[in-house]
Amino acid sequence: MAEKFDPARHDKHAANPREAHAADREIHAKLETGLMDSFPASDPVSATQPAPSKHDRDR
Repeated sequence: MAEKFDPARHDKHAANPREAHAADREIHAKLETGLMDSFPASDPVSATQPAPSKHDRDR
């Protein structure tokens, strides 16, 4: 029987799935903590920090 063609060969430059999963869990945990700490609030939780304002740069 002929070997079946596999178009998805292993990519040695791809991200390690275990490291990517761990990073996803860490971000999810931080967002969940932020959500619990800010409840009940009207502003949504963000995983990123905003850019420094002009006021912050003057310090």
